[in-house]
Amino acid sequence: MRFSPPIFRATITHGPQRRSFMSRTARFLLFVFLFSAAALLAQDSKIMGEIHFDPVTSIDRDAGIWIDGNYVGYVKELNHHDKKVLLLPGKHTITARQAGYTDWSSEILVEPGQLKTLHIKMDPLPGAQDPQVTVQLKITVQPSRAAVFVDGAYVGHAGELGGSFHSLLLAPGKHHIKVSLPGYRTFENDVDLVPNQKSEIKTELLKAPTE
Repeated sequence: MRFSPPIFRATITHGPQRRSFMSRTARFLLFVFLFSAAALLAQDSKIMGEIHFDPVTSIDRDAGIWIDGNYVGYVKELNHHDKKVLLLPGKHTITARQAGYTDWSSEILVEPGQLKTLHIKMDPLPGAQDPQVTVQLKITVQPSRAAVFVDGAYVGHAGELGGSFHSLLLAPGKHHIKVSLPGYRTFENDVDLVPNQKSEIKTELLKAPTE
């Protein structure tokens, strides 16, 4: 008796059949991705706590927000309908800053799946006075949500310090300008402002390399 080895036949799909197979595969992978993303979002909503800011005045709406020492944006932006401030459960320090006002700070306890509302009310800095002689410095930066510092002090987000209708009033002389935003390279520049002269800093922040 003679033994015959089994014969294997491979069927190669061509044309419409192959495209149909690839289409079904792509739809399946997309479904898996969307299902996984939805599951992760649902899980985050249960594990993380959410923070909402309630500003009293327009000054408070433009106040910059720091969470545990890191700048995250300004109040009006963070309260936008398509944004959520989600934090891990535990203690966190929330700080609001605005030029000419004392820092507002609160230590909160975030609990899983709970919404916590913080009422922001900035108080004027005692004895703060504008310089008698000022120079207009326009700071036009993209993204406009970046934080702007002058001589180490926070003065506002770029959106309220540039464009056609906004500028910053500073005393004449030398100043150090720093613009920073998480996920972007920090921009720094020294300026020497002359009385009765308008100046402008215009830049676009570069994306920071991701690891």
